[in-house]
Amino acid sequence: MRWVMHAKIHKATVTDANLDYVGSITIDEALLEKTGFWPGEKVQVVDNTNGERLETYVIVGERDSGVICMNGAAAHKIKKGDEIIIIGYQLREEPLAAPKAILVDKENKFVRYL
Repeated sequence: MRWVMHAKIHKATVTDANLDYVGSITIDEALLEKTGFWPGEKVQVVDNTNGERLETYVIVGERDSGVICMNGAAAHKIKKGDEIIIIGYQLREEPLAAPKAILVDKENKFVRYL
């Protein structure tokens, strides 16, 4: 068994950072559908702006809002305006034929599959 990337949101922009929330990353529901991320799924967040990397879990955000919000302690490491990559993995016996990787624009709107 190996951990294999199954989904990725590439070059997303953090729209908010909320220290007062218990924890997680809020992601626009439309982007979750494009990638297949599940609510509560563990994801890795890689910050292209400052080099931070962390793991958290997904919360569903308002559809077509473009929301990408870092919640709780993660908001200390990844700030509003940072460019990030959100990656999900699956434990598999065989390689995944086609991970669902998407590119978004500065407003976190779908541009194309990668």
